[in-house]
Amino acid sequence: MAIEQVDSEKHWYALRDLKRANAILPAYKQLAEEGFEVFTPMESRFYVVGGKRIKREVPVMRDLVFVNDCRKRLDPIVAKTPTLQYRFKKGGKQGEPIIVPDDDMERFIGAVQAANNPKFYSAEEVTPLMCGRTVRMVGGALDGYEGILQTVRGSKTKHLVITLPSLVAVSVEIKDEFVEVM
Repeated sequence: MAIEQVDSEKHWYALRDLKRANAILPAYKQLAEEGFEVFTPMESRFYVVGGKRIKREVPVMRDLVFVNDCRKRLDPIVAKTPTLQYRFKKGGKQGEPIIVPDDDMERFIGAVQAANNPKFYSAEEVTPLMCGRTVRMVGGALDGYEGILQTVRGSKTKHLVITLPSLVAVSVEIKDEFVEVM
């Protein structure tokens, strides 16, 4: 009985899209068309098509899609789409999908949308050498956000790293006046 209640609750699920990079209908578009709340970190890239340079928004990690819905609605879509899979927890129970807490996902989406030029890293790329102190933002677009201060040699700007454990991290430029060291 408890399993049915969990399955009917909305959560942010991390999914893997195995379609080719040049697919006409990638999973994030397909799921959005079917009425799901979807988030995929995007970046602008230039491509040459027919001799012209064209700027396109493309996923940063083309196989990473976040979907906010209940498992009962998602399971049939994942079952009928062979190129769509849940991402599973390492070291967790067999078949236990990664669920990102709502607060963490809201912070991540907010940071990505507030930044002019966010930089993305996979979880393995964030090393102790590139991270400094834990800080809190006071004021500005990222007011109340906590994260790790990124140290970049020779850079005059500071960056805040916000991570979704074992998935992805985003580094956004911040101003000195809003930083409070914890």
